[in-house]
Amino acid sequence: MKKVGLIFGNDTEFALEVINKINNKDEKGIYAEPVLLDKVFMDSKSDYAVIIDRISYYVPFFRAFLKSASLSGTIVINNPFWWSADEKFFECSIASANGIKVPKSVLLPSNEHPDFTDSQTFRNLMFPLDWESIFDYVGFPAMVKPLYPSVWKNVYRVNNQDEFFNAYNQSGKVTMILQEVIDYSDYFRCHCVDRKFVRIMKYEPKNPEDLRYVSSGELEDRKLNAKITEMVIKINESLGYDINSVEIALKDNELYAIDFFNPVPYSEPAYIGEENFDWLTQKVADMAIRKAKEYKKGKINLTWGNYLFASKIKVSKQSKKSVTAKKS
Repeated sequence: MKKVGLIFGNDTEFALEVINKINNKDEKGIYAEPVLLDKVFMDSKSDYAVIIDRISYYVPFFRAFLKSASLSGTIVINNPFWWSADEKFFECSIASANGIKVPKSVLLPSNEHPDFTDSQTFRNLMFPLDWESIFDYVGFPAMVKPLYPSVWKNVYRVNNQDEFFNAYNQSGKVTMILQEVIDYSDYFRCHCVDRKFVRIMKYEPKNPEDLRYVSSGELEDRKLNAKITEMVIKINESLGYDINSVEIALKDNELYAIDFFNPVPYSEPAYIGEENFDWLTQKVADMAIRKAKEYKKGKINLTWGNYLFASKIKVSKQSKKSVTAKKS
């Protein structure tokens, strides 16, 4: 029996629906269930072929368990080692290096000294920073946001230098990014599963949470649909995420990748809509079954992003076929 486990927090509806869809497929020798732990020894062997991780970004205990489980062969979705190392500024650098338009971004040190540090810790950082060059590069309006995802905590839109410093002075010990605002004509949130299946949803981040998802499915503009799909696949092939969401802005007929560090995409059906929820849970269930079949006991089965192996990322032939199939 090859087991698929889900490790999750409050998103019970998503997790249980994926479990039901896997088990209802009635694939011989494959069974899904919630992961339950009562102890984790350093030499413990995981009995799961696949674990889908929905909570370890909040709980270091689970992240450490998943890293250990991967050593005994468990396929962890998403890769816990890369997920631990990833952050928004590096992602922007990877995307830009591969020809994907992203907002101009500047890395900022924390406004306050982190715990157990003092001014000597930052002797390699000039003070004050070259604020004039930073503001000239990014321009206003701009977004001030954390380097690591924070579920929209410590995120500010600033229109001038005074507003920037007011926001920055509130950011405390959090490493931040100053990022150009893209004044879009259209905005999309795209779920990507298995690095080849893309669900494009028109999205308005300025709306209340339950009104942000305007519509779903393929766009009427087939060329735009294909361009967005290819961009989303390219990003996820590069970063190595098997589940992720990508936010894309359209400005002057140019596409910009705005936010693409969402390995646990929002999945509440009350917010994303029943059709989008059904699509996401079905694709995740299908991927988990496929990976369980590919699982090889005793072998490290983790997958990584293409950025580790090439400086310029190209969409694979397999993924291009997926784009073509979606348009037909």
